[in-house]
Amino acid sequence: MRSRFARWLPTAYLFALDVLAGIAVTLTYTGFAEASTVPLWFGYALAALVGLPLAARRRWPLTVLLVVVTAQNLATASHITLEPYAPTAFAMYMVAANLPRGRAVGALIFSLVTAVVAVFVGEPWPDDIGLATAVVILISAAWALGRSTRVRRAYAERAVAEQASRAVADERLRIARELHDVVAHSLSLITVKAGIANHVAAAQPEQAQEALQVIETTSRSTLIEMRRLLGVLRSEDSAVELEPMPGIGDLPGLVERASLAGVPVTLSVSGGALPDGVGLTVFRIVQESVTNVVKHAAPARCSVVVEVGDTSVRISVTDDGPGERVLGGGGSGGEGGGHGLIGMRERVAVYGGTFVAGPMGGGGFRVAAEVPFA
Repeated sequence: MRSRFARWLPTAYLFALDVLAGIAVTLTYTGFAEASTVPLWFGYALAALVGLPLAARRRWPLTVLLVVVTAQNLATASHITLEPYAPTAFAMYMVAANLPRGRAVGALIFSLVTAVVAVFVGEPWPDDIGLATAVVILISAAWALGRSTRVRRAYAERAVAEQASRAVADERLRIARELHDVVAHSLSLITVKAGIANHVAAAQPEQAQEALQVIETTSRSTLIEMRRLLGVLRSEDSAVELEPMPGIGDLPGLVERASLAGVPVTLSVSGGALPDGVGLTVFRIVQESVTNVVKHAAPARCSVVVEVGDTSVRISVTDDGPGERVLGGGGSGGEGGGHGLIGMRERVAVYGGTFVAGPMGGGGFRVAAEVPFA
């Protein structure tokens, strides 16, 4: 609830400003109409058409502009006011900022031509040329400012998309390196067990059989990890330092460190053992989620639940901190930049699992994932 309100607040604030601007313009033009020689009903109607549509300029920018500029042209031609088209410029900015270049240019040309014609028709205004020049400069400046805003916005959107794409690529490479470590660990175990089996095969066949069973189980698991590795590996980088990877057995230490950082965390782990790669994925998801709580929701209480089933493992991390936050963190690799959710989603996608994250209705935040391993 709080997060939805926070997202809605900026839009409501801007809409309120547009409404106030529309009311102010309408009241101003009402005064102009009362001071002119035109019938009051006509002047009041033009005042409403010039001001009130401005409240909807963000929703229907082109329609609002056409109504406002037409009403202002009638007011200028009727000598109601000598005001230099500020409402038209106010509406023109939104057209230039939101519409494609072709339509925006067409709206600019239409507004300039009709406004200049309105200045010169009928009984001439004092200094028609100066007034027309001021109108052209004001409307053109509003158009240029709107186009500049549109260009900056498009550039920012492209930059965000490129950054997210790079984050996905980097995360996949990091996952591939970690899976490489898992596979290397498994192959080392197979090599040791194969040596033992070969050494005791004649004298102690029971131990040789036990070693062969370990080799069979480990090799099957390693084959699965290798297939996933080939699916995500996109780099020929080598020289990766081989070291044991963390798993669900390391979660208590992670929880203890989070508690020392000021976030009480309760941990519940149920079920049997996990393959090395899946255990690593579970650890990284919990690590990233708890790191987000520490960085962006503290002070808060956090709950971590890991349930190992027959064919999959389910992870749930919830907290009672603010629902609206920066969703990033560098728990998995030390990188910040707001791509923590991307990394977690990629890790789950490697195993064909499901991932959900977002604010809860009563406040707080929840990360949930299910990772199959069978």
